[in-house]
Amino acid sequence: MRRAIILSAIIIVGVLSITVSSLQSLQQAALDAAQIEQVKDNLYVITGSSPTNREAFSGGNTGVFVTDAGVTIVDTKLGGWGQVILDRVRTVTDKPVTRIINTHTHGDHSGSNAFFPESVDIVAHENTKANMMRMETFQGENAKFLPKQTYEERLTLGSGDDRLELYYFGRGHTDGDTLIVYPALRVLQTGDMFPWRDAPFLDRNNGGSGVEFPQTLERALASIQNVDTIIPGHIPVTTWSSLREYQQFTADFLAAVQSAMAAEQSADQAVASIDLSARYPDYASERREAAIRAIYDELQ
Repeated sequence: MRRAIILSAIIIVGVLSITVSSLQSLQQAALDAAQIEQVKDNLYVITGSSPTNREAFSGGNTGVFVTDAGVTIVDTKLGGWGQVILDRVRTVTDKPVTRIINTHTHGDHSGSNAFFPESVDIVAHENTKANMMRMETFQGENAKFLPKQTYEERLTLGSGDDRLELYYFGRGHTDGDTLIVYPALRVLQTGDMFPWRDAPFLDRNNGGSGVEFPQTLERALASIQNVDTIIPGHIPVTTWSSLREYQQFTADFLAAVQSAMAAEQSADQAVASIDLSARYPDYASERREAAIRAIYDELQ
């Protein structure tokens, strides 16, 4: 009996050691993935996940815009990543962080707001602030890390080469997604209105819409001019043509779901039948089922 107890204890310790080691490996992989990369001139991105290990995740891509007045941070990743963000910023500038822009409400884009000083100006769309006010992260004392400045359709921040243009074109991922243009650099940061090459995550609890998603992107493409570089929500920096392709994908995806509903297919049948891989061979399908079901719920 004593031998069995000792063996059990050894096994438990071994399992715990493996678990701790695995967690440490994931944490290190996430740290390694969250590197700062130059996009153009004074604009950088702190990446959010490892291309070879998706569990090594720190949150969405973080924009770092170094201006004469200080540093603007776009999206603050998950909670607990503020020091890493600041450490990465310090490798390119000693200027203080003076502004945060949250592209939308989710914790992988707003989770480390509270790390930064209260003096930092936090900006977001008015609907995003309303959504964030319901989050546990921003209750009580942490309410002071909610956006201090909001807008309805368009907001200009700064001037000259330091100018930022914030746009809201309608519902999509949520009902408060901000697109940010760096005009002097011809760069657009999309948040999760272009997160990856896969079906979109449609957060209906925060006003997201799979029906309006492609229309919102179409309005953005028609309205925004003189951009050639895109910072997506989670994947590496890419091109304007990639965003245009993603808009077409979301339109084709919606059309396929609507066709399945018109043929009186159930959601399960639609999940089994809808396949856009022939037209979009570089697109993943991990989020396809969830998006189909979300659109079914929305249309029903």
